[in-house]
Amino acid sequence: MGVVNYIKDSFKELQNEVTWMPRQEAQKTTVVVAVFTIIFAIAVFLVDKFFQTGLEKYFNIFN
Repeated sequence: MGVVNYIKDSFKELQNEVTWMPRQEAQKTTVVVAVFTIIFAIAVFLVDKFFQTGLEKYFNIFN
C-alpha cells in the first residue's frame, strides 16, 4: 500500500501546496517555447545542410 499512499499524497500536494502560474500566462509561455523550438529546429536543419553540402563537395574532389 506504500505506492498507493505515495500517489495519493502526490496528488494532494499538487492540488494544495504547489503554486501554479495563471492559465493565460502558461498559454503565452507555451507559445513562446513552441516558437523558439521551431526556430532552433530550423537553425539546426540549416547548419546540417551546410555541412552536408560542404562535405559532399569536399569528398567529390577525390572522385
